[in-house]
Amino acid sequence: MKTMDRILRSIKNIPAFPATAQKVAAVMGNPDYSITHVVNIIKFDASITANILRIANSAYFGVRRISSLHDAVVFLGQENIVRAIQVSGISKYFKKASGYGLNGPELWRHSVGVALMTQIISRKISGREDTKLFTAGLLHDIGKVILGEFVDDSIRRINGLVNDHGYSFIRAEEEVLGMNHAEVGGKMAQQWNFPQDIRDSITYHHRPDLMEKGENLFCWIIYLADQVCLMAGVGGGADGLAYWGLKDVIEILKIRQKDVEMGIIELLKDLESAKELIEII
Repeated sequence: MKTMDRILRSIKNIPAFPATAQKVAAVMGNPDYSITHVVNIIKFDASITANILRIANSAYFGVRRISSLHDAVVFLGQENIVRAIQVSGISKYFKKASGYGLNGPELWRHSVGVALMTQIISRKISGREDTKLFTAGLLHDIGKVILGEFVDDSIRRINGLVNDHGYSFIRAEEEVLGMNHAEVGGKMAQQWNFPQDIRDSITYHHRPDLMEKGENLFCWIIYLADQVCLMAGVGGGADGLAYWGLKDVIEILKIRQKDVEMGIIELLKDLESAKELIEII
């Protein structure tokens, strides 16, 4: 069986995204949602319930003594409860991830870092945070979960194209494997029925300039957040910074270089207080 066929089969066999997360997101999309309704959806998933309580009592949200799921839902509020459930649901896919010179926890730390950085950037350019951006940040490298084993098997050929022929890592993946990790991640997000803007942000997170349809600032924010995390040493691995640098991002997002530099400082502080989100796997 060809490598590409094996990759596509692996995508089809990926476990379904937790139904609890999808149901809660749908319910909380209604401004008149009921706290009781949300609690009744979550409480039957013991793993997500435990993680929500852990996150609600974390330093990232301010240390509290919250012992009931109802109190956690009230305390966290609409946006943060969705984030907490996404963290809980997405993290499980990273537990056994390998390849790219990273183990699962390291790849997850990078993903959380990018998610946090998207919120820092969003605050700087629009004055508010965005839950969908946070989700896209968590998922941006989900394709590496599938592609890791294939990259490991072909790492010499991929590195040869990067080091000897000036390929970006993502182009080298395409040349050797037939698909790159961003494309694989986009297909996984499509299989999980995530919105189009999240799917596009994953698919084009290394090359937002190649998007064909409309303008998706989400994609540019994910790109910048990913680059900032790599430069700050949050993640990395075999691919490191072997990607195209897009100078247009600063102008497109209308963000100052100084804001990016200050954002790195904020990110490192956020990562320190977000230990529970990182250690959840």
